[in-house]
Amino acid sequence: MTTANKLTLLRMALIPVFLVLFYTGHLYWALGVFIAASLTDFLDGYIARHYNQITNFGKFMDPLADKVLVMSAMCCFVEAGRMPGWALAIVLLREFAVSGMRLVAVEQGRVIAAAWSGKIKTAVTMVCLCAMLLNAGGDIYISFLNDGVCVLLILATTVASGVEYFIKNRDVFKNAD
Repeated sequence: MTTANKLTLLRMALIPVFLVLFYTGHLYWALGVFIAASLTDFLDGYIARHYNQITNFGKFMDPLADKVLVMSAMCCFVEAGRMPGWALAIVLLREFAVSGMRLVAVEQGRVIAAAWSGKIKTAVTMVCLCAMLLNAGGDIYISFLNDGVCVLLILATTVASGVEYFIKNRDVFKNAD
């Protein structure tokens, strides 16, 4: 097993640790685990490309681990009343839509690589979720403002990257049966 794949598995293993810490009120520890898990995302991608460790397992598990990590944190914030459920629904819709488009493309022998807007979306989302975790115990008004700005940034980058994926790859659906 490659180093990159081990880091992806580590990220998956950190998700339940994050959830336990979040739900037991250890929010700063949860933040630390979330940051560590987020860093493995950037590190495993760099290692995979730089040291030629790109594998089919990594192509499948890396984006899945990212989505599960981010969605887990977002679900925590929705449940805590710090993020509206409709915002999570928009993020989920984008993820399912882009994944579905990729499946249609694979059927045509095409691979839709991650675009820069998708990478920016992931980075912004992870930074915003960290900011929300960091401000968990602070002043209610500052927390409300911070959460609102973070949710808006997450939604803006999510929608923009989703639109870009569909515009750049609209021909995928023209060739579908």
